[in-house]
Amino acid sequence: MTNDPANTPPGAAPGQRAGKLMLLIAWIGVLGLLTLVFGNWEETQRNPNRQPVSMQHADGSTEVVLQRNRQGHYVANGTINGTEVTFLLDTGATDVVVPQDVADAAGLRRGVETRANTAAGVVRVWTTRIHDLRLGSIHLQDIPATINPHMHGVGVLLGMSALRQVEFQQRGGELRLRMH
Repeated sequence: MTNDPANTPPGAAPGQRAGKLMLLIAWIGVLGLLTLVFGNWEETQRNPNRQPVSMQHADGSTEVVLQRNRQGHYVANGTINGTEVTFLLDTGATDVVVPQDVADAAGLRRGVETRANTAAGVVRVWTTRIHDLRLGSIHLQDIPATINPHMHGVGVLLGMSALRQVEFQQRGGELRLRMH
């Protein structure tokens, strides 16, 4: 005899069929809950800074503290022109580099076409300017950026056009960004 309620003999008691159905529903619920919990844990491992820790100091400066992820990168949630994004801090990138879909959502307009050297080779990109960029309590305005339609699934590279406006210090698995 199988545990499938549909295969329960017609002469079985109604309570027996209902019990098997409830057991099946419970197992589906447990598996769904485990999937949800594991997915959340995995996202926390990829981006431990979904809500970056911000501090205001007595001297008026603002500091954001980021934790390094398991791959050794600093990934954090923030916004561009009010649109939620995920930043990957990249001191090797000259500009903030925005994928086309994020640029569209944030209302960024393509400027001058140019070429950029990337890990994937030389690609066509467009200049743009970000009116409002936020990472925790750090707020930057009028940031030079590049729209790269060839980027997919990486998030926004937070390059030096933004990072040069803040002091940053890495110690252990922590990166402190400070703006005066």
